[in-house]
Amino acid sequence: MASMTIRNLDDGLKQRLRMRAATHGRSMEDEARDILRAALATSEPPARNLADAIRARLLSVGGVELNIPPREPIRDPPDFSV
Repeated sequence: MASMTIRNLDDGLKQRLRMRAATHGRSMEDEARDILRAALATSEPPARNLADAIRARLLSVGGVELNIPPREPIRDPPDFSV
């Protein structure tokens, strides 16, 4: 099994982890493993690309309809011969 060291942990967060571990009757290390296991067990599959991620995010609110203006004719190129 692999091991990991977590540095620069906020004192308040460490205290909360200690209290949570004590509540569940286990060590801080075992509690951290359980938290990581639970957080990573329910991960949703990543979106294939940015457009799919945006589309999925907007579907929950009904999507967005954009008014696309009609295309205008192409302008004549500028004349630099003068």
